[in-house]
Amino acid sequence: MPIAIKMPALSPTMEEGTLAKWLVKEGDTVSSGDIMAEIETDKATMEFEAVDEGTIVSIEVPEGTEGVKVGAVIAQLAGEDEDASAPAPAPKEEAKAAPAPSPSPAPTPTAAPAPAPAPAHAPKGDRIIASPLAKRIAADKGIDLSGVTGSGPRGRIVKADVEGAQPGAATPAPAAAATAPAAGAATPATVPDFGIPYEATKLNNVRKTIARRLTEAKQTIPHIYLTVDVRLDALLKLRGELNKALEPQGVKLSVNDLLIKALAKALLQVPKCNVSFAGDELRSYSRADVSVAVAAPSGLITPIVVDAGTKSVSAIATEMKELAGKAREGKLQPHEYQGGTASLSNLGMFGIKQFEAVINPPQGMILAVGAGEKRPYVVDDALAVATVMSATGSFDHRAIDGADGAELMQAFKTLVENPLGLVA
Repeated sequence: MPIAIKMPALSPTMEEGTLAKWLVKEGDTVSSGDIMAEIETDKATMEFEAVDEGTIVSIEVPEGTEGVKVGAVIAQLAGEDEDASAPAPAPKEEAKAAPAPSPSPAPTPTAAPAPAPAPAHAPKGDRIIASPLAKRIAADKGIDLSGVTGSGPRGRIVKADVEGAQPGAATPAPAAAATAPAAGAATPATVPDFGIPYEATKLNNVRKTIARRLTEAKQTIPHIYLTVDVRLDALLKLRGELNKALEPQGVKLSVNDLLIKALAKALLQVPKCNVSFAGDELRSYSRADVSVAVAAPSGLITPIVVDAGTKSVSAIATEMKELAGKAREGKLQPHEYQGGTASLSNLGMFGIKQFEAVINPPQGMILAVGAGEKRPYVVDDALAVATVMSATGSFDHRAIDGADGAELMQAFKTLVENPLGLVA
């Protein structure tokens, strides 16, 4: 009996995706780990690997199809020792995804109870039904497959079943529940056009996710905003000196790279702001992972500089250049944009003087940075002209008090105005 290949959940927030491109065709033979398709998720375009070995019997969803629900059957695979010409039975639990909407919407994977997975053992004998990839992972991790429940067709144990299992333990519940729609997702409203000529562009998955998450953030998080003016002259001078020293290495620091470092160090100095609100608990982080807003063609995305507080500014510059490039190409992997303990958004390059950014949940704060510009400024009790930047911190008032937020902003200002502390 052919194995149903289903639309995977490639990120925790993914509910549906676009099957951008098939890299295999009917009749092709695939092995575990082969790239089968490119799928556009709510964050990026990602490659979909084969889990089982066999022959592609049929492709159920053509490339370019949008709105394919997680769990929908997208192809059929004849497994090992199976007849690739045998017709595949019609799936009972999931509707086949198609470009045109059906009269009655198909249920999402969380809308109705799923049937209990079949036992891992075959009905006869002691043979355990598992994909070759799952067997290799189990062998490497020392996992006894007899205690693992398979979530694949006919109880087949697949990669996802063994990745999170402990040696000798049963596999945890499938992660499909993570794709449940988040609270606060708004139902699209009908907007009158008032007779004004317009052109409608259908939202991609990234833009839909941005809309949902920002709506959720503003509706559920009480924001408090704190602004400081920061003198940049010393930072700009140090940047010029460092770039001369780093030129042989092919590294060029931007002001943003130094600001990432300053925010990370400030978070470590004021740990009460390196937190997130999690219902009935407050999570305090011992590492400062800074998410940096990058404008990509599909929408805003925030790749993460992990442990930015302890990295050198040259390492941050190199990492940000790579991450920003991947973000603009839609090639970021989930671990490169999921997480972070705080965010930085810089619109200074557009001449924006000051703005207030929306918190990126579940983080507790985001720093909005404006342009550095020549302004009248008091230096040593005398009026002078200095390069000054306005920075505004948005704080989750459930987790961070105003006084603690003010302490963080002061620490950030001090680090930028005395930048040798960024390279010490």
